[in-house]
Amino acid sequence: MSATAAETELSEEERAGLELVRETGGIHQSEFWKELDVSSRKGSRIVESLYEKGLVDREDAVYEGHNTYYIAPVARDLDFSLLMAGDMLSPFIGEEEVDPQSDAFSQWIMNLAYEE
Repeated sequence: MSATAAETELSEEERAGLELVRETGGIHQSEFWKELDVSSRKGSRIVESLYEKGLVDREDAVYEGHNTYYIAPVARDLDFSLLMAGDMLSPFIGEEEVDPQSDAFSQWIMNLAYEE
């Protein structure tokens, strides 16, 4: 089942949990259920369901002296093709400021033209 298909079958609580994990970029399970205002047992069930559906990752963690899980969003299948020119990544990625007169930028633009 794809992540998108799995998302359409979520309960309201699972959807809220997934949204929380994505908004925070990751959260400890011991905080997860508190943020959702559900019992720890209910929170564990929500995380388990999201994990089984491939929507979140979880790893063992220690938080405030207690064993717990760290719940993180699963990286989606991202399409970086719009940043590519041939096998070159855009020079704008990771740079503070790109000089449009630079060789790197010119070469990237030329590779864009050759792809068409």
